[in-house]
Amino acid sequence: MGALRHSQKGVRTVLAATQHSYLPFASSGVYIKYVNGRRNYSSTAPQPVSEGPLKGVRVLDFSRILAGPYCTQILADYGADVVKVEQPGQGDETRSWQIKGEAAAWKDEANPISFYFAAINRNKRSITLDLKKAEALEVVRKLVEEVDVVLENFVPGGAERLGIGYAELSKINPRLIYASLSGYGSDGPYAKKPGYDAIAAAEGGLMHITGYPDGGPVRPGLGMTDMSTGLYTHGAVMAALYSREKTGRGQHISASLFETQLSLLINIGANWLNMGRDGQRYGAAHPSCVPYNTWRCKDGIWLALAANNDRQFKSLCQRIGREEWIEDPRFQTNALRVENRSAMDGVLEETFASRTSEEWLKAFDGAGLAHGPVNTIQKAFEHPQTVARDMMKPVEWDALVSGQWKAIGVPVKFSDTKGAIRSKPPTLGEDTDDVLADAGYSRNEIARLRDAGAI
Repeated sequence: MGALRHSQKGVRTVLAATQHSYLPFASSGVYIKYVNGRRNYSSTAPQPVSEGPLKGVRVLDFSRILAGPYCTQILADYGADVVKVEQPGQGDETRSWQIKGEAAAWKDEANPISFYFAAINRNKRSITLDLKKAEALEVVRKLVEEVDVVLENFVPGGAERLGIGYAELSKINPRLIYASLSGYGSDGPYAKKPGYDAIAAAEGGLMHITGYPDGGPVRPGLGMTDMSTGLYTHGAVMAALYSREKTGRGQHISASLFETQLSLLINIGANWLNMGRDGQRYGAAHPSCVPYNTWRCKDGIWLALAANNDRQFKSLCQRIGREEWIEDPRFQTNALRVENRSAMDGVLEETFASRTSEEWLKAFDGAGLAHGPVNTIQKAFEHPQTVARDMMKPVEWDALVSGQWKAIGVPVKFSDTKGAIRSKPPTLGEDTDDVLADAGYSRNEIARLRDAGAI
């Protein structure tokens, strides 16, 4: 039996020899998990059968914080069985990253937990292993025998020092796909330097071009470099799995925040490499397209609008009642509008301030122009398209005082093998006994590991 494979039925039984089972507790969303005949309440119900495109793929995830967990959550959403390995007692650092007032939302028995952690760790199972213990390393080696993917974000060399690097684990499983995420990559003068999203955004040029011309550099409102690294890595993992189908061999993938950020410079990077033209801060505007910006309307709401070509600019002029701009020698082509950016933005600022956002939205309806209000987070989730595309999923979760967790939906839709939210984020170490039992450990062996402090 595969190390991480488990039966998935309406009521789940895990290896009769270990006497593990789940039984629903009334209709509260709580499950009573019987472990060796003892009752243990669990907020995570048995995972329903995966029907996603990665059904059957098994992932052992040693990563923490954002980039790695974001990657493995995508794989989990697409159907992979992801086992998250966490440090006993503390777990992933993001479990403690609660915002002000958040503690009151959680029941005490769920801790350590946070909405930050929950947002990037659903559809996973959590086990705790003290990787400094020899017994824990034996568990890793046993699990690796039949997993498809290992992902880690130790500082380069850290996994090797622990005895769980690619060279070591690929001897156990030559078909293993092993992904390493780091701040700066696996070699080079900065390889051993710790990496963080904001620092990569700074050193990789993103902060230099983010903000307003008369202000200082600005960190984007989200961990874009971290999440983009996770996105790159999930695609690389799937490409490596596809390659393995043809070659029968696994391989090592190395990704980093710094390299990701350099790659994301795209047109700005190309302008420097080919023209020696440094990037600038344009606020919400675009360096190569004018008009492409946000403007404050009469009611105080900001409107985002883009006219990416001369045809769209002509449509814009007609809709706002400024047809004379079509023949204005400063604005006749995009190249001229870029040269006369200040004049273009100035007249548009004055124009948009003359009407409310609702009036402008009606004026642009059917014009073929990309436009929309700058929404608050509340309005973004109340957007009719959010509902239509299932991008907010309420899930019963007894760990919360409210009894309900609202999750962000799976953003990519498949016509056949659908991704789904199959299970809630795990409490720390919640699945340790089950994962070990699935791997063939007996009750006595699991107790021995616990007594040794390995789990």
